[in-house]
Amino acid sequence: IPALVISRNLDVFPECLEMAQKHGRTLLRTKYTSVEFTAMTIDYLNHALAPVITRHGVLVDVYGEGVLILGDSGIGKSETAIELIKRGHRLVADDAVEITRIGSTLSGTAPELIRNYLEVRGVGVIDVEKLFGVGAVQDSTQIDLVIQFEKWEDDKFYDRLGLDENDTTILDLPVPQITIPVSAGRNLAAIVELAAMNNRQKKHGFNSAREFAAQIDGHIDRVTRENELKNQNP
Repeated sequence: IPALVISRNLDVFPECLEMAQKHGRTLLRTKYTSVEFTAMTIDYLNHALAPVITRHGVLVDVYGEGVLILGDSGIGKSETAIELIKRGHRLVADDAVEITRIGSTLSGTAPELIRNYLEVRGVGVIDVEKLFGVGAVQDSTQIDLVIQFEKWEDDKFYDRLGLDENDTTILDLPVPQITIPVSAGRNLAAIVELAAMNNRQKKHGFNSAREFAAQIDGHIDRVTRENELKNQNP
């Protein structure tokens, strides 16, 4: 055995100590009960041995939703994060996001070396906690939504109703993803806020796009029936 753990701070028999020394085995003692110690050990191992990947992006907590913003360098991810911080939201990670899978949950955090730091081109690296206060940062958050920033293309069709629901896969788990085209004059922070709130509503069973589409279909059906009745009774 790799180790023997004595729970409840019970006394260790001399024979047990002797055999541990003889065979080079680790002998431990804890004040917790066997059930408590086992539960804490399993929880620790789930975190310590969980699969981890690093993605280039920005992770922010917006209205309790963990939003991972991805996109090419220089597209405005960090600038959007600054605006979100000024609006009262929290920065989790900038530039490098460490994503851990624990069970069916994805959790994101920043590498220790760059935690609470954010890089803004033309200004440099800033310490968000010292500049905006401890309420502007957060150690980790569950990843609920992925937002992909991309440059606006005039000849590309963008979903205007929001009926197209797409997922991306991170560590074999699906995560809702939307694409936001970036162009001059667009308030990206406000759009990210809106996307976070809309995603939270969807998790609670309310989908604005589907409700709107249902209303349109109902209106079309009603008009069609009225026209049919008019044609039958000129």
